[in-house]
Amino acid sequence: MTALAIMRVGKLKSFGNVGGSEKHTARLQDTPNADPYKENIRLIGNDFDPSLEEIVKAKIADNTKHKPRKDAVLCSEIFLSASPEYFRPHDPNKAGEWNDKLMWNFANASTKWLQENFGEKCVRAELHLDESTPHIHAYIVPVNDKTKQLSHKEMFGGDGKQASIKMSKLQDSYANSLAHLGIERGVKGSKATHTKVKEYYQAVNQEPLTLELDRLAPKRGETAQQLFERIKANPTIQSINHQLADHKRIVELERRASQRATASEKLRQQLEKRVAELEAENFYWKQQADKLRDLPLEEVAWNLGLDKADIGENRWKGLGRVISINGSKWYDFTEEKGGGRAIDLVMHVNDANFRSSVAWLHDQFGEEEMLRATKAFIEKQATKIVQEEPVPAFKPPTPDESKWLSVQDYLVQKRGLPENFIVGLHQKGWLYADEQQNAVFTMRELPVSAEFQRNAETTLKGAFLRGTRGEDNSFMGYTPNSKRREGWFYFHLGGKPGDEIQKVVLCKSPIEALSCAKIGLNERSGMPSERTMYMAVDSTICLPLEFLREVRAITAAYDNDDAGRSTAQAIKELLPQTTIAHPKAKDWNAELERLQLQKVQQFEASKKKNRGLER
Repeated sequence: MTALAIMRVGKLKSFGNVGGSEKHTARLQDTPNADPYKENIRLIGNDFDPSLEEIVKAKIADNTKHKPRKDAVLCSEIFLSASPEYFRPHDPNKAGEWNDKLMWNFANASTKWLQENFGEKCVRAELHLDESTPHIHAYIVPVNDKTKQLSHKEMFGGDGKQASIKMSKLQDSYANSLAHLGIERGVKGSKATHTKVKEYYQAVNQEPLTLELDRLAPKRGETAQQLFERIKANPTIQSINHQLADHKRIVELERRASQRATASEKLRQQLEKRVAELEAENFYWKQQADKLRDLPLEEVAWNLGLDKADIGENRWKGLGRVISINGSKWYDFTEEKGGGRAIDLVMHVNDANFRSSVAWLHDQFGEEEMLRATKAFIEKQATKIVQEEPVPAFKPPTPDESKWLSVQDYLVQKRGLPENFIVGLHQKGWLYADEQQNAVFTMRELPVSAEFQRNAETTLKGAFLRGTRGEDNSFMGYTPNSKRREGWFYFHLGGKPGDEIQKVVLCKSPIEALSCAKIGLNERSGMPSERTMYMAVDSTICLPLEFLREVRAITAAYDNDDAGRSTAQAIKELLPQTTIAHPKAKDWNAELERLQLQKVQQFEASKKKNRGLER
């Protein structure tokens, strides 16, 4: 079907009309047939411009010599569009959809036409994308350059034949500007009347079919195809089609709005419940905070037998002492000694040790207040210890190369892991044997970038040990001072070194990660096409969330039991891009063993079958 150009011109004779039109086109008021989730685009003018009324007033004041007549058209509104066949050629009836490239071609060509024909007189143009079909509302201040007066008639024609001639030329001009897009002009000189801009939005409410019956009746000698084309080109029918499409969209939008309203009400109830819970938590923690605060030193001083001095705002005296109190600090001018906290003051004034000072506080203030003072004292001491005591550092287990072959044999022969994986990890220093013949899986910090990953060594933050000596060795655990929130055992497969990581597979242990990787290689018959990281994470507590949120796809591959399912589900809730995978066996290493045994059995069965054929 041929796409047709659509142009309508409307008159705005008062500033009230100008403001009312802007409320609709700039979406300053609720518009029932508009999709609130789609944004319109201002093609001419800026988003932060003054109101359209102010712009029109300024344009008139700057470009005319005389005050506008009472019946003058202050602003002309032009409606520009094309029939739906242009914007959505595959299915014109899909209201609210369009081909983006075609839409922008139309918008750019229409903007160029407005600028070439009206220049600065076109003070604004809005591209509407939130209704059934893209269209443009443009505002022209119709100033006659010769007379310096407003004249819609001079620009667009008034009534009668002169208006028809001017409008026809204008439509020719607009259609020519869109011709390179495959958009054509309607039948030139046809007797079909054009709906005005306002009528376009109101047509569906005016019984248009009844009004058009005579005009749309078949003519003598007219073929069915000619009648169809004439009906399709009729402006009223076009308006009805647009309105029907809008109506369908409105029904759908109302349905979605109803669903959102129901969801919003549920959310409101959930939020109210959460607010009540938070208020209760806040009250609880306020009570706990009060318990942690130290006793007021002024009260302690009074109970110690000191009184407020007449001179000095914060001074207390008694027992031959003058003590200044400032918040949680005190200073004895007599002995030139100071300190902080209630229990320090008691020990100083009573010349007592810590134990007897605690007993004194309990006697004077009761158990709860005594505990407040004691906690404050302990907090002070703990802070001092943290500042002075060196932080325990992680020290990797000492490698013992003489034990490596035994560890390698355990991992390859007993656990079924691919030898090339184990050798490769050992060569990188990410897996080795210690003096106790434990397999040491190093835990490294994550790379901050692909460049860092390619060119720099990552810092060791810990190590996971797996016992390998003896038949039923179940020893496993972390080396002392391992930082499980800062380092992980991981390796990469597929893609190129330095490529952006496209997928992360999470498993509970290094052996599980290696087993999962081997199963994946067997299923694909080769390396993954995209860069994939396998990582050992045994708890959601140590998930590197900031890193994982940037990864496109995540697989939570945990045990086939309640604990494994719970961990995988918890990860999916934290990272919605997660896919959950469980083995058929109890865990992925057992699954690898099952698949390898199945392969051997299939091979043996094939050999027996072949022997039978040979006989």
